[in-house]
Amino acid sequence: MAGKYDDLARAILENVGGRENVNSVAHCITRVRFKLKDEGKANTEVIEKLDGVIKVMQANGQYQVVVGNKVEDVYDAVVAVGGLAAGGEVEADDEDAPKGFAAKAIDLVSGIFAPMLGTFAAAGIMKGLLAAATTFFPAFKADGAYTILYTVADGMFYFLPVILAYTASKKFKMSEFTGMAIGLALVYPTMVALTGGEVVGSVDLGFAGTFSWYATFFGIPIIMPASGYTSSVIPVLLMVWFGSKIEHWCKQHMPASIKMFFVPLVTMTITICFGFMIIGPIATLITNLLALLFNTLFGLPVVGPVVGCLIVATAWMPLVIFGFHWSLVPIAIMALTTQGYNNITCAVIGHSFALGAVMFAMYLKNKDENFRGICLPAIISSFFFGITEPGIYGVALPDKKAFVIACLGSAAGGLVMGLSGAVSYISGGLGVFNWLSYIDPGTFGTGITNMIWAIVASMVAAVVGFVIEYATYKSEAAK
Repeated sequence: MAGKYDDLARAILENVGGRENVNSVAHCITRVRFKLKDEGKANTEVIEKLDGVIKVMQANGQYQVVVGNKVEDVYDAVVAVGGLAAGGEVEADDEDAPKGFAAKAIDLVSGIFAPMLGTFAAAGIMKGLLAAATTFFPAFKADGAYTILYTVADGMFYFLPVILAYTASKKFKMSEFTGMAIGLALVYPTMVALTGGEVVGSVDLGFAGTFSWYATFFGIPIIMPASGYTSSVIPVLLMVWFGSKIEHWCKQHMPASIKMFFVPLVTMTITICFGFMIIGPIATLITNLLALLFNTLFGLPVVGPVVGCLIVATAWMPLVIFGFHWSLVPIAIMALTTQGYNNITCAVIGHSFALGAVMFAMYLKNKDENFRGICLPAIISSFFFGITEPGIYGVALPDKKAFVIACLGSAAGGLVMGLSGAVSYISGGLGVFNWLSYIDPGTFGTGITNMIWAIVASMVAAVVGFVIEYATYKSEAAK
């Protein structure tokens, strides 16, 4: 049976140079992301005129076709009609990899985090809903229903190293199951419980924190953070990268007759042991230093939170255009897992509301039916789901001034967050669902205060964007 988007998928594949020009294909929340052997063979002008395509972006070694909320259906159709391998990926040649440090770094981070963000956000939404429920109905926390629903909310956060081990293994081209075994070792109950025992020794590294160990490995201290490695980010990424090097070496030097069992045995043993002895403490040190850097910026007297929030909120949408916003995602997750709150990306709460309001002002003044047909879905997507690419590429960027005004609105929302000192406590949904992320789960005693500030920041961003755009917009420009 033909799928709804099969014709669109065929047209896209034909105009990217055909199936034979595709090294790999993946998707994020709005874009089908191709890695092409030769981007010169792609007919960008034709693709951008296809019904259902919003924009084409070429960045970080990827040919990105922006299709909006229907991205999963279009991606599935591309995989099906193109006869691509299961999962839609074909091994890319080394010469087709992104060039330059920045491009490689963004490609690496987006490749690791993008596949799990939808489910990660869904778990965050459930956490927010439960936090709201127990805030207004405290007795609900003692109910069995709360316990079951909390596994939906917290399971992915707790076992985050396992999820990241899987996606990182694919990115580093090693066995996914061997990578997951490394992640599982980090959250193994015995190792998690180890930090609850008696401290055998410790060393104070000053501003980098105090490092303690609770057991030894043949006399070598097993240094672990007090909370263990559950919900951690950097340790598992470094361990899987190291493990991929071990695995590749073993595959090259071991006899074929013993590879099946001994490659994963040697890889897991060396990586896990070395990981707990060396990589884990190094990763903890990196985590502490990154946290110190951002806490120093945001902790500067009077101006810290304001300056930090203004910078992040103003730059967020320009970063989205080039995919550079991915660089802040692991830092935000790290902040959540180390200090229990996020004061970094919480500043961007207003960006989707500012963009949605700017587009709404344009929608009211521009009576062109084609323009309104593009604008209305983008407004809904931006306000309610926080997905801004359709609005950025399809409406705001072509107007240029509208994009600048949306950034100003986002900055106004960031200013409110900076002045209020509000932080988020979970990595939840986007748009209106992101408000739930600001409800205190009961750890810091702030209740719904930060959520109120998040709503205020969103409304301020929307009002600033709407008022400026409505006062200055001329519909002829859009035509």
